[in-house]
Formats: sequence, C-alpha cells, structure tokens
Amino acid sequence: MRLRIGGAAAALLFAATAAHAVQDCELNGQAVNPANAATTAGKTGVMRCKDRDSGQLVREQQVQSGTFMGLVRFYEDGKLAKEHGLNARGNIEGRAREFSPSGQVLRDATYEDGHEMGLVRIFYPDGSLRRVTFFADAAGERASVEFTERGQLSALRCGDKPVLAPAADDAQLCGFVGGASRVELFDARGVLRSRLSYVAGKRVRSEELYDNGKPAAQDEMMGNQRIERRFSSEGVKRREAVSLLGERGAVRQREQEYSERGTLVREQRWNSTGSPLSDESFYQNGQPRSKSVYGVDGNPRLIEVTEYHDNGQRAAIGRYLANDRLRQLPTGTHQRFSDSGLLIAESVYDDKGRVTRERSWDANGKLERDDEVFEDGSRRVKP
Repeated sequence: MRLRIGGAAAALLFAATAAHAVQDCELNGQAVNPANAATTAGKTGVMRCKDRDSGQLVREQQVQSGTFMGLVRFYEDGKLAKEHGLNARGNIEGRAREFSPSGQVLRDATYEDGHEMGLVRIFYPDGSLRRVTFFADAAGERASVEFTERGQLSALRCGDKPVLAPAADDAQLCGFVGGASRVELFDARGVLRSRLSYVAGKRVRSEELYDNGKPAAQDEMMGNQRIERRFSSEGVKRREAVSLLGERGAVRQREQEYSERGTLVREQRWNSTGSPLSDESFYQNGQPRSKSVYGVDGNPRLIEVTEYHDNGQRAAIGRYLANDRLRQLPTGTHQRFSDSGLLIAESVYDDKGRVTRERSWDANGKLERDDEVFEDGSRRVKP
C-alpha cells in the first residue's frame, strides 16, 4: 500500500525534527501566520519563516493567490535540507530532494499528486548510490536495487521488464539480455552472502551462504519443478524438497531429510495432486527403518506400515484405515518378527480397530499363545 504525501503532512514531519522552535514568517514584507489562512488570503509570493531565537531561515514556501502551491524548501542550521513542490491539492508534485549538511543529495524522487513515480534514488553521504527504486502507476514498487557503501550489490528485485536504467543495469542483472544472469550479493562488510540467477526478470536460482562461504540454502527452478535445499554450516545437505509448479501454486512431490553425516534418514512422496504416496525412514547405517505406503489396493484411506530391524530384516507389518489426519485405526492382520525373520506375534483387528485375536510364538516357531479377544477385553484361549 502506497501513501499519498501531502504538503501539510510533509511540513508536520519536518517540523517534528525542529524541536518545536517558534518561527516568525513574512510574505512580501508583511508578517503572516501559515496556520491562519486569513493572513495569506489572496497573496502571491514566497513566504519565509525564521527561527525566532537564532534568526536562521527554516522554511521557504511559494504562495499563489493565497494557496500554498509551488516550491517548498526546509532548512536546518541555515542549510537546505529538503525541497519539493506542491500542487493545488496540497500534495507533493514534481521533483523532491533531501540533502546532507554538506549539500550532497541524499534522496531524489519524482511525485505525481503525492505518489512516487518513476526512479527514486537514495545516496550515501559521499554521493554513491545506495538504493534505486522504480515506481509504476497503480503497480507500486516494480523493481529495486541496493548497494553497500563499498559499491557492491546487496539486494535486487526484478520487474517484468528493465526499468532501472540509467541508475542500474537491470537488463543485465535480471537476465533480459544474454541469457540467465549471475548475480552476487554482499553485506556491509564485503562478505558474499548470496548468489542469484534470473531469466527475463524471474528468479530461477538462489543460494544463501554462511559466513564461512559454504551454502546455507538453495532454491532452484527447473522446468515445472522447484527444488529447495538446506545445508549445515559444514556444507552437509540436511533437507531437500521438490515441488510441482502449477497455475494454483506449488504442490509438494518429494521431501528428504538427512543426518549430520549426510545419510538419508527420511523420504516422503506425494502425487501430482498433493496426496501422500509413501513415507520412509532409515537408520544411519543405511538400512530401512520404516515404510508407510498410502492408497493400498486402490483404497485411498488404506495405509500399509512396515517396520525393520537395523539389520534390514522386517520387524513388523500392518495396515491402518485413516479416518482423518490425526486418527488411524488398525485393521486386518498385524505381525511382528524377530531380527532373524521369524514370526513371533500376530494380532487381528476388525473394521472398527478392535483386536479380535492375538497369537505368539517362541524362538523355535512353536505356538505359545492363541487368544480370542472380546469387545470388553476378556479373552478365551483357543484349543
């Protein structure tokens, strides 16, 4: 949202920094009070206001037929600090500038009826460019670029076409000419913080860096896919996510998590509509730890979960019905196995998630227990 800046508002903002000093104003040699319209009614000329205590000039403002319209200048310690024009509506119009005590331009902008339009430049006290922004009608801020005091690029926002020239070459920076751009951003210390790449104004790759220069995060567009990566400060990849880009936004397709050593510890997958397909976890020795498969036998609510020992042998298997995201009911036969692969326990569930039968076996495969389980929790040993 952009604010319309009127002349009265600008005067109040400036006056707030003047420690509420008492001012004496005159127009064409006659005393006037800018807060009393009767003293300026019908008059034309330049109103000048001075600080009563120091006698220094603090304000000059054009008056046309009793209306404050035209050039306005504000002074600090007798030196020009700000100047801009006002239209008949009392809104800033045309060029507006701010100055340092040495006279160096700190800000240079153009307004249309109180709105910034076109290029707005901000400078460091030594005159070097700090920031340039382009404002477009109705679209607001369209593009911008920022520089450190060293003159190095520190921030970049690209528009849908080059608009920052001659202040900055966003045609080259934003990849409108010569293919994909290669942009490096630095902090105030001169340390490289990120690398960016643009094609026709759209960012296709970014890389954020730690203080040691190793990658902290990467974000890359490849065709209709977006790939996001996160790294430890040692440069080890800890996370990677792949999303499918469409008209309605991004749909997650795959997400992987890695240990501090860089081994895969979890992988989740979704289909093109965002429904889950599988969720796998792994021990740090590389062996599978668990695997959940969604939509078993064509039933979108049916999930099969398999658990593993760290030697790769299956530890348990069972199916669940997902009533909602938070509640899953066991269904059918659930089995548990020893680390050598022998069946050691089995439970059977009905369609309401209640266990109806439980069996167990010893290490030699001999049946030890076979119980029928009733709704109230009581049991009956099967013969």
